[in-house]
Formats: sequence, C-alpha cells, structure tokens
Amino acid sequence: MANPRLRGWRKWAKKDWAIAAVGFTIILFALTLLFDSRNPTPSSSSTFNLPSNHLIPLTLLHRAKATGAFCLDGSLPGYHFQKGFGSGSNNWLLHIEGGGWCNSIETCEIRQRTALGSSKYMDPLIPFDGILSHQSSQNPDFYNWNIVKMRYCDGASLAGHPESEFKNGTKLFFRGQLIWEAIMSELLSLGLSKAKQALLTGCSAGGLATLIHCDDFRAHLPKDATVKCLADAGFFLDEPDILGNRTMSNFYHDVVQLQGVAKSLHKKCITEMEPSKCIFPQQIIKNIRTPLFIVNPAYDFWQIQHVLVPAGSDPDGYWRRCRLSIQKCDSTQIENLQGFRSSLLKALSKLQHDKEGGMFINSCFVHCQTWMAETWHSSNSPRINNKTIAESVGDWYFNRKVTKEIDCPYPCNPTCYHMDFTQPS
Repeated sequence: MANPRLRGWRKWAKKDWAIAAVGFTIILFALTLLFDSRNPTPSSSSTFNLPSNHLIPLTLLHRAKATGAFCLDGSLPGYHFQKGFGSGSNNWLLHIEGGGWCNSIETCEIRQRTALGSSKYMDPLIPFDGILSHQSSQNPDFYNWNIVKMRYCDGASLAGHPESEFKNGTKLFFRGQLIWEAIMSELLSLGLSKAKQALLTGCSAGGLATLIHCDDFRAHLPKDATVKCLADAGFFLDEPDILGNRTMSNFYHDVVQLQGVAKSLHKKCITEMEPSKCIFPQQIIKNIRTPLFIVNPAYDFWQIQHVLVPAGSDPDGYWRRCRLSIQKCDSTQIENLQGFRSSLLKALSKLQHDKEGGMFINSCFVHCQTWMAETWHSSNSPRINNKTIAESVGDWYFNRKVTKEIDCPYPCNPTCYHMDFTQPS
C-alpha cells in the first residue's frame, strides 16, 4: 500500500540522517519533518478539537544549565508541550523522539551538527500527529491529554553519563540521563506530579529510551495513578546478521562503552552479563515492573537493513533489492525474514505471558507506526483482527480488553503499509 507522506522516509533516509561506524551505517530519520500540515485530519463534529494545523512550539530547558543537562554540542535540550483539556486535564502522555545512536567520537561529532545532537538545529514549531494529536478522529483515547514530545539530542537513548566524556579537548557532552531527569523535573512542576493517568511512549531509539526509563517514570508519579509504557519500533534484536556476525551487539557495545550507559541499565542485569547485553529490550523487559505495550512490525525495515543485512554483509548484492523492499524478496530471502520474525516473537515470549502486558506485532515492512495518523488510526491504517494500533493500545491501557495482537506471517495482511526504498522519491 503506497502513501505519499510515507515516501518522505525514502527521501530523508537517503539524504540527511546517516552516521557511520566500521562496516556499519545507521540511517536516522528526521521524524518531525514527516508531519505534513497540508493534509490535516478532519475534526470530529461532536468533540472539541484544536485546529488540525496547530503548531507546537519548542521549549528550551533553561533550568538544565544548573544540572549540566546538555545536548551533544552543549546546547540546551528541549521539548514541545500541548496542554490538555476537559476530562484529559490531569492526564499526561510523554513521547520520546527517536533517531538512532552514535557509537564513536567521529559519529557523535557528525551528529552534534544535526537536530539529533543540538537544539540549534531543531524546528521551533512542529505539528502533533498520530498518538500526539489533539484530534479525536485520529487519537480517540488520548486526544485531550497533556501531550509532550521530548526531543532527542544525546545519541544514547537518554542514557549517557558525563563520567564517560573525554577530557582531551573533545567537546562532546554525554548527558542523556541528566536530560531525562531535567525534563522530568520541569514537567513534574507543570502538573505531571498530580497526574491521574500517564503513558510514556517513544519511537525507535526513543522506544528503547522508554524501556530504559519506564520504571523511573512510574516512580515519579502518584501511587494511585494509572501509569503505563509503550515502545514503538524499539524492540531491537540481539541477532546475528546473514554472515553470522554480531553487528548490532558490537554496535551497542560501542555505544554503552562510549557514553557510560551501563549506569542507566538495570543493576541486576549488569551483574549477570556483559553490560551492553542489558541494553537489548529482551533483557530490559525481564526487569520492568510497570505495565508495558510493544508496537513492532515483524519485518521492521530498519532492523532488516541494519541488524539482519547491514552494510557490508552482502558484498555480492544478493540482498540489495530485498533489504530495500520486502516485495522484491525471493522465496529463500522470505524464509530468512520469517526466521527473523520468529526470533522477535521468541524474544517477546515473556510479555506474551504477562497479564498486564500488551502488544501489536503486524506483518508490515515499516518502522515506527504510532506518530503518524496513517499508521496509528485512520480509515486506511494497518489492522489486526480489524483493529487499528490506536484501538488496540486504548483497549490495553484502559483495561477494556486483553490485547496481544500477533499478525499472521507476510504476506497475509492486506492492510499493511510496506515501504519500498527501490522506488524514486
């Protein structure tokens, strides 16, 4: 299924958001640039909604100076905040932006010259779509909540520590954990401390940050509040690539070592295994106590392109077209992708048996799905058992229904969006 707004992923994946590691290229996505206010979702006639083209300003965290909570380049971190209204006035939804990681001084220096490493390059105004929307037609359960988008500018899923900074003249700030704490402190002062209901969410690297900080988020809120977490396309697998190399594991090892991420990971895990293993979601969810929902495509194109078939693993080009479009894969390649899907489901087995957990694992060749109306909740959104992601998440959050939706294997679901990077932008 094609969609003109989704084509923006092709454009930006190729143009702007690439960082290099040895034999490894990570594509970063300019998430906020994908929201297109020229195609607003119509408002519901029966419910108050903010204008569909309403832009949310960037708030820089000036109090961060006192705690040293800086982006990679030393600029102030920031967030976008839209106040809730009506029955949602005391409810909060926080969304952590995604955008990959940097695993070396060189890649972090590249990153600090982008919006993913410096607030100097962040858009001052952005629209909120999908799970962030104040339109009841595209966000039926959370549209009137206080909604915050936390900008991502540290390169380590808000988990870096200054003790790991280099003192040899390299001007990079590894302050992700401090950024998380500083933004939380400000939001608590704005009313989050009195929340009745709250949901922490994030996409991709922001989904990983959601998993890392989920229980800490719960600990800051009232004991009688309903607090849950949702990770979108953040369940990265510790799987070998097609050559048998542990590409993703090695990459995460470098990130953890470079930015001192181990201090933000669960203490029990890092005493039992090498700390970089503890950043993988399969290990994180073993220790999360807060109710958790996972949204993840079984054929996540980012993971296929960077975990299963990373750059350099296919010198003869056999996977060239398949890794860019699942519809270009032959039967042998599809068999490999089905094995990757099986690994995902196996890694999620604990959550499948958790009575408070939920999941929506569809069979689409896509990445994040919650922050766009097209994939979150619209007439053309992907569905499992005739339910959109938004409906499934709402059923889980409000305990309307047990929600553990696992799609049949590709190519069974005709409602899927499948990205095709072989087509011109």
